[in-house]
Amino acid sequence: MEIELLMPHMEALIFASERPLTQIELTEMLGQALETVVVGEQICACLEAIQEKYSAEYYPFELREVGGGYQFLTKKAFHKTVVKLNGDKHIKKLSTAAMETLSIIAYKQPVTKNEIEYIRGVSSDYSIQKLLEKELIVIAGRNEEMVGKPLIYTTSKTFMDYLGINSPSQLPQLKDITDLQIVMPTSGKDAIPESPKEVIMVNEHAALKKAS
Repeated sequence: MEIELLMPHMEALIFASERPLTQIELTEMLGQALETVVVGEQICACLEAIQEKYSAEYYPFELREVGGGYQFLTKKAFHKTVVKLNGDKHIKKLSTAAMETLSIIAYKQPVTKNEIEYIRGVSSDYSIQKLLEKELIVIAGRNEEMVGKPLIYTTSKTFMDYLGINSPSQLPQLKDITDLQIVMPTSGKDAIPESPKEVIMVNEHAALKKAS
């Protein structure tokens, strides 16, 4: 089938879907609906053509690759206008603790609860539960190499959809959003001098500091 004939059907599918559609889904649905063979090359060509079409300034929305698939999204310049339609009822409000926990999971995933709590310094049970309820994170399995094989957490497809990204690798780099240096606490093991000579040097330094 010609690309020009296939494009409108693909646009209709993506427009009607409440979630991003993958290339495989588009291939299968279009093939079944049009009762013809649709190949991957045709799908890719259509997607590129649609993205180029809606990149024009006079369209308020665009085709974006998010959450592993493709979806029509309102362009940033029109976000404030669209919010007036439903207010903030679709905005997922998170507490500061939940935001901290989500940020750690996003940048350290896959990560266990103990690792999250080590970084935050407080219990994260409630925050993790709320993030799971809001479907912003998922349980991705267990860490087989750690004692007790604890659960590991990663961000979800929903999380990527909300941010308009296709994978965690597209998150902004920490160095680009903050100038702060994250200083991790030193463990007791690392603080112990490795040799008697180092012990003497430490004691001498303490004595000099006390004398001064």
